[in-house]
Amino acid sequence: MLRHPLVAATCAVLLAIFSVQARGSTGGEIVDTAYVAAALERGALLWDVRDEREYLRGHIRGAVNIGAATGALRDDNREDYLPAPQIARVLGAAGIDLGKEIILYGTKGDAGAYFALLTIRHFGGRLGRVYHGGIDDWAAARMPLSTEPARRATVPLELREAPGVSVSTDDVLARLERRDVQILDVRTADEFRGQDIRAIRGGRIKGAINIPYEENWLDPETPLKLALRQANSRDGMALKPRAALQALYAKLDPQKETIVYCQSGVRAAQTATVLRELGFRDVKLYDSSWLGYAGRLEAPAEDVAFVNVGLLNAKIRALQYRVDYLERQLATARGR
Repeated sequence: MLRHPLVAATCAVLLAIFSVQARGSTGGEIVDTAYVAAALERGALLWDVRDEREYLRGHIRGAVNIGAATGALRDDNREDYLPAPQIARVLGAAGIDLGKEIILYGTKGDAGAYFALLTIRHFGGRLGRVYHGGIDDWAAARMPLSTEPARRATVPLELREAPGVSVSTDDVLARLERRDVQILDVRTADEFRGQDIRAIRGGRIKGAINIPYEENWLDPETPLKLALRQANSRDGMALKPRAALQALYAKLDPQKETIVYCQSGVRAAQTATVLRELGFRDVKLYDSSWLGYAGRLEAPAEDVAFVNVGLLNAKIRALQYRVDYLERQLATARGR
């Protein structure tokens, strides 16, 4: 049966609104398949945050891509944002106007989509939405995919950092003794305890609380299960129901300023968005995160540990010996 396009779009919008309300969303920044379908009808911009190869394998029709967002917008070494004019050129060339409604997605649970949302907010945009289910849910719903790159007209951008979205290392240091501020570390338990060192030193910010960002998901072990072939989908990376998320963060005060950090700000971006959805009043992301904090050796930290360079070099040499041995074995096998 044919239906007028306006009627179809209206029905889709109502379905999206009902779906978001049923899921218990408060801030409305995390959306589902019905919302995305309705957003497409009204001309929203879609930004696929995956790398170019994954994007070309299949993406939501009309979605633009700049490569992996976490790499395209950040310095490789410090993992901080590139200079604003450089980011403006990258986004503008892809037609990504931060004043428009923008739907961000990757794979299900992809923190890179939340990092892209942070980028929009960091530079003053207020209409970003994350499609948490991403390409997995879109494909599961048998919605149309494309392998042709989408092209949008270039837009001129002049970006300025918006206040109240992110904090710097100096900001964090100034807040350490304030009782009206809480600091949330969303790294793994081993990173938090200084046993997994990924910066110049391991440890945590003084007074921080640890809730790994994977705890936002129905099954935090999903990535490991996928690697071990004990799972065949990312369904376990769907967000927990609202009540379960409220219980997860029950030890935090929603009325306090909440600073969220991880290793470089990507994982923290997901938790920061979840907290805003739950009604936390003042959530700020520490963009430089532990990489920036660890580099300031005078910054007070707990469970501090440093890399044992000699042990690390020994492990690298042992690994290289193993690789050399396997390559010789392979060459011998090929000769036969």
